[in-house]
This record gives sequence, structure tokens and C-alpha cells, in this order.
Amino acid sequence: MNKNELVDFIAQQKSDLSKSLITEIIDLAFDGIETELQKGGEARFAGFGTFKVARREATTGRNPRTGENIKIEASNRVKFTPGKELKEAVNK
Repeated sequence: MNKNELVDFIAQQKSDLSKSLITEIIDLAFDGIETELQKGGEARFAGFGTFKVARREATTGRNPRTGENIKIEASNRVKFTPGKELKEAVNK
């Protein structure tokens, strides 16, 4: 499912909302999650899951074409941990 499909799904469920309003709400939700993660916090949604930032330390890798060792920079990545209800819904 992409963002447009999500907008269509919500519009079908709540026909009194315009697609432009739904798109704006989804964009605001994503912005809120992004802002919280940038601050180092978590975005926790009961029953759905938790988004959080995990630090990936610098490592040495290997270029598979040349065999040459390369340095992989340290970085942050976003982790998602599904909630109990989401896990159960997917495993029905």
C-alpha cells in the first residue's frame, strides 16, 4: 500500500472527509513522527507499534566486486517494532 492507496482507503471508510484533507492529515502525522525521531525520541502507537532511532556504529565492509576493504560510516536508522495486536492480526 502506498500513500495514495491509504488516502483512498480512508476516504472509503469516512466519506465525509475530502481526499485533500486526508492527505494533509497523513502528511502531518508523518511529519510528527519524523520530528520526534529527529529529537531522538520514540513514536509509540498502542496496538500498532513503535518507531525509534537506533545507532549503527562504523564498521569495515568489503566491496564484493573488488574485494577491497571499505569503511562504512556510522549512521542512525529507524527501527519499527510491531505491537501485539498488529502481530496477531498478521498471523491470523
